[in-house]
Amino acid sequence: MIEELGFDNEKYLEMQSENIRSRIGQFGGKLYLEFGGKLFDDHHASRVLPGFHPDSKVRMLMQLKEQVEIVVAVSAVDLERSKMRGDLGISYGPDTLRLIDAFRGFGFQVDSVVLTRFSGQSAAEIFQSQLENLGLRVYRHYPIEGYPNNVPLIVSEQGYGKNDYVETTRSLVVVTAPGPGSGKMAVCLSQLYHEFQRGVQAGYAKFETFPIWNLPLKHPVNLAYEAATADLNDVNMIDPFHLEAYGETTVNYNRDVEIFPVLKTVFERISGSSPYRSPTDMGVNMAGYCIVNDEVVRQASQEEILRRYYAERCRYRRGRSDGSAVYKIELLMKQLGLTEQDRAVVGPALAVAERTGAPAAAMEMPDGKVLTGKTSELLGSSSALLLNALKYLAGIPDDVHLISPAVIEPVQDMKVNVLGNKNPLLHIDELLVALSISAVTNPNAKKAVLQLQKLRGCEVHTTVILSEADEDSFRRLGVRLTSEPKYQTTKLYHG
Repeated sequence: MIEELGFDNEKYLEMQSENIRSRIGQFGGKLYLEFGGKLFDDHHASRVLPGFHPDSKVRMLMQLKEQVEIVVAVSAVDLERSKMRGDLGISYGPDTLRLIDAFRGFGFQVDSVVLTRFSGQSAAEIFQSQLENLGLRVYRHYPIEGYPNNVPLIVSEQGYGKNDYVETTRSLVVVTAPGPGSGKMAVCLSQLYHEFQRGVQAGYAKFETFPIWNLPLKHPVNLAYEAATADLNDVNMIDPFHLEAYGETTVNYNRDVEIFPVLKTVFERISGSSPYRSPTDMGVNMAGYCIVNDEVVRQASQEEILRRYYAERCRYRRGRSDGSAVYKIELLMKQLGLTEQDRAVVGPALAVAERTGAPAAAMEMPDGKVLTGKTSELLGSSSALLLNALKYLAGIPDDVHLISPAVIEPVQDMKVNVLGNKNPLLHIDELLVALSISAVTNPNAKKAVLQLQKLRGCEVHTTVILSEADEDSFRRLGVRLTSEPKYQTTKLYHG
């Protein structure tokens, strides 16, 4: 499992920043750039394009830092219903603050937040007060009846004209958000309307890494994007407008293709003409030009589809989805000839569970070897697997104890008899604390702790759904986890 590179990250940084500079110049020095996906922690891209760094987009923008300011859009509707980021387990309000802190940590100017679809939601009003108390400028954008098809109303004083105008000072205004459906495009277009009303020439472009427009429609990288957005009903498709305009086959996704005729009309009403002949024209993504090993990215993308398949099955089992995304991903798997057993860690984990009659786990190590962990009186299977992996990486024999039972048993007693937990087995975070304490006096434990960074990127499969604490620990370790969609017990509540 030693990861081969399929993507040239340095080439990407150079090409992408140059293309954005060119687009700024095309519009006379002011560009609103809708930034889709995650700006500084794009782990999906790093998984399907080995060599792509999760912070590549930020590093690219760093080359334009003196020209950039960032505006964060967050939907008042999402705030009202406390919409969560599935990968981080936090709602969009706190995530907005997290994003601003992260952007400022990179040295970017971030002063403004736009509350989109605002119609008096109390959660949005409370959040606005919080932001203003923190020194941020907050602007409100309102629902427009008949949006997005009622273009005469949209491009009028009662449409975009009713929205607050966001004061900006830089030539490149990056509009981003905590998640999809936050209204980034509407913020950009509303700003264009206000700029032209003020006699300022400005333009709009879209930075969306996936689907990659110059890869085939059914390339695994593009299918992996469909798997990642299966719950959003996104479907990749040939861009018919680009094909008609240029005779060139390119890939876009259904929402951009469906909205393009409306966008074109909006551009024409705002400025008199549209700068774009197709949705593909709007994009600035150069990722497709930076793939250096197609076979590597194909394999990585197939692995990602399998991970998404298990993730959606578990979401459905937990009652967090209606299950439709599972069927969509199954269709993608059939197109590529993939089965569950193509995930190397699935078979070994299931075999141990069948042999022991208890939950089990398996991990593929950096050298390709698959290790397993089983449930014992002291440790759950995930914790046992983690210790086995650390021993393997440190060259420590299996029969050597890294943590004495005399240390584990008092922790279990505390969990059950003092804190009232039903399950005495140590969670991963509890195990790591015990291991760190043992490392003070145990040289082997110290050697094991030093191996933790090497787990990043390892594949793990468990035969039951883990606690949120264990899932979070694996996430923090950078481990790529999947689980069978079943619980260890038959209880109705799994807290």
